[in-house]
Amino acid sequence: MSKMNVAVLFGSRSCEHDVSIISALQLMEAAQSADFRVIPIYISREGMWYTGEALKNVETFRNFNPMGKDIQRVNLDVTANAGDLWAWPPQRAGLFAKVPAPIAHIDCAIPVFHGLHGEDGTVQGLLEMANIPYASSGVLGSSVGMDKIAMKQLLRGAGYPVLDFVWFTRDQLKTQREEIIARIEKKIKYPAFVTPSALGSSIGVSRATNREELEKAIDLAASYDRRILVEVGINHPVEINCAAMGYGEDVRASVCEMPVPTADGSFLTFWEKYLRNAGVKGSESSQGMKSLARVVPAPIGDELTERIQKMTVDIFKLMDCRGTVRIDYILDENDMLYVNEPNTIPGSLAFYLWKECGVSFAALVEKMVEDALRAHADQDSSVYAYDSTILQKVTAGVKGTKG
Repeated sequence: MSKMNVAVLFGSRSCEHDVSIISALQLMEAAQSADFRVIPIYISREGMWYTGEALKNVETFRNFNPMGKDIQRVNLDVTANAGDLWAWPPQRAGLFAKVPAPIAHIDCAIPVFHGLHGEDGTVQGLLEMANIPYASSGVLGSSVGMDKIAMKQLLRGAGYPVLDFVWFTRDQLKTQREEIIARIEKKIKYPAFVTPSALGSSIGVSRATNREELEKAIDLAASYDRRILVEVGINHPVEINCAAMGYGEDVRASVCEMPVPTADGSFLTFWEKYLRNAGVKGSESSQGMKSLARVVPAPIGDELTERIQKMTVDIFKLMDCRGTVRIDYILDENDMLYVNEPNTIPGSLAFYLWKECGVSFAALVEKMVEDALRAHADQDSSVYAYDSTILQKVTAGVKGTKG
């Protein structure tokens, strides 16, 4: 039996572009260990697609050269069920030349994007149109999980505990700045966390303890996104994370982790998450989210652990997720638990949590691909055609609609 071609998509036009590269390199190494034929598909900051063996090496991205050795610009055939990558620009066959063939065929795709233009449902929608199986949450779960405002509204409506928040748009900020600040100070008070609605990795996030800091934080967040979220800032919060994986009713939760807080008890910045102990190569190194200091399993007792694990599975199902998803929680000073956010493509694919459950990174990739194929078969079993007489009834009047 031939190996399955698994395309790993990463990079893209996102502030979290570099984090995506790290996660993808880790996953590609694990996928090769699982005996898949790995096809790297790197989307540059400009939105151009590339493939080639050189894209499996971190050194390629330190000073990316699209004309480099073993790098080929490509285009995806989005015709349903095609799944082919073609050289770009297209190679034209001469009179006696051999008809060009696709560079590679995709049996299953694994999106490893963080942030906009990849984790937010856009690439998932493209793969749906092309009818290519893919190992991540679908359009619904991805889009809701990416937008913190929509996500918190959904979770609150479903009865899950979330911190109080205020949200507004960049346009509203231009004309209602004083009213917005007054509303924040009345409802949220200080400290307050200000964040772009559709961004991760703590980029653009600030903690404000007074009006001057609040105004600076709002302007920073508004520079990254047109929708801004401001929520209650808990003093000395305890973070707890838990992952889930599966599809449909077949979902399991990982152990819980407790990231080690910063010395001053503030939120974990991009630097703390990704650069403090950054390594160089490999899924077993200290790259990515694995480099974050953490306690695993979290020392929170069996009752709270089981509550978080059940909540994680339930939220996973509510958002119709698949693949592996990490959901982050916060405990306040009174041990009140709040759902912070789901990460539909978590940093490093949360493999370090599954490793503690006895699931290797290679086995995690195998499970993600298996669930992707199940979801694809499930979707293909739905009816997409409906016979009607609409066209027959309107043929006589179509031409007249222009006049």
